[in-house]
Amino acid sequence: MNMKWIPELLLSIYLLSPLSAFALFEECQDLFPSQQIPSSPQVGRDLCFDSFAVYYSPSDKKPIYTVEKLKGERLAAPHPRRTNQFYEEARLPFKERALLADYRGSGYDRGHNAPAGDMSNESAMAQSFSLANMMPQARQNNQGIWAKNVEEPTRQYAKRVDGDLYVFTGSTGKIGSIGKGQVTIPEHLFKLVYEPSKNTAWAYWVENTNDATMSPPITYQDLKEKTGIDFHLPEDVAPLRSKITNQAHKTQQPLLGGWYPVFFDDYSSYKVQEILSSIKAGRISSIQIQYDQNIELAKKLSLEIQSQTSLQVNLSQNSPPESKMVAYERNRVTAIIRTK
Repeated sequence: MNMKWIPELLLSIYLLSPLSAFALFEECQDLFPSQQIPSSPQVGRDLCFDSFAVYYSPSDKKPIYTVEKLKGERLAAPHPRRTNQFYEEARLPFKERALLADYRGSGYDRGHNAPAGDMSNESAMAQSFSLANMMPQARQNNQGIWAKNVEEPTRQYAKRVDGDLYVFTGSTGKIGSIGKGQVTIPEHLFKLVYEPSKNTAWAYWVENTNDATMSPPITYQDLKEKTGIDFHLPEDVAPLRSKITNQAHKTQQPLLGGWYPVFFDDYSSYKVQEILSSIKAGRISSIQIQYDQNIELAKKLSLEIQSQTSLQVNLSQNSPPESKMVAYERNRVTAIIRTK
């Protein structure tokens, strides 16, 4: 008996099945804490990947949330090379997919929910570039505060804990859309971190803007109220406790943040005008321009900013060492913007 038609039949049944707010994740339930699937008011499709899972919104064309089960020993192992090969998710009906063309020229990054930096093998790395795992994210947010103050600290924490660390990432709200497919631009981004061995959980809650700053982590209960999603963690789960977070809650001061990068692979009058507008609006306290080999572009940017504002710009050469594992953009110039 020829069984080759069975996968195609199952895929057809999946694509034709009605959308539901009750995700099953039958092939990857072990990625969830105690195999408990979150309850969401939004209808969507559940997509299993090798190292993460996505609950996907066909109407917003972005994840409602993703989930990962991080293990310290895997994160500490040699990291697979980042592929940067974004692709449209063929498991979704065409009318439900985000398309590469939707993001092209939009001004927004294809922001990973399950980060490429969390992937521990080549297959998982390649899968992480599915557009079903992406959300329209403000460019400096994605490459700056989110990467440095949310994703990287979460990875470092996972390397230190005993046992598994479960991480849910998603976005909520709507401030517009991009592309002909009208992919929703979310208003806020979140990352929920749960450590079962200590029964602790906390969540990062970040505005989806280029000049967003970090606030103290919010509680699991606060995140449920903000998103309407019940992640089915234990009712007695405790918030993260430390001198830093306790002091931050007392003073109501930002825990981290107050800066973001603007990347220049070549001269961009649009980016320069954005910086000048922010300076004139009184939102910027200082600027450092970092370069490796392209000192001409660095000087041009510095002179233009200083000629049109009273702000002094600091030039800094930053030449990373040669590496077999990482390819550096040595002609790239980065403006480090510090906000007031």
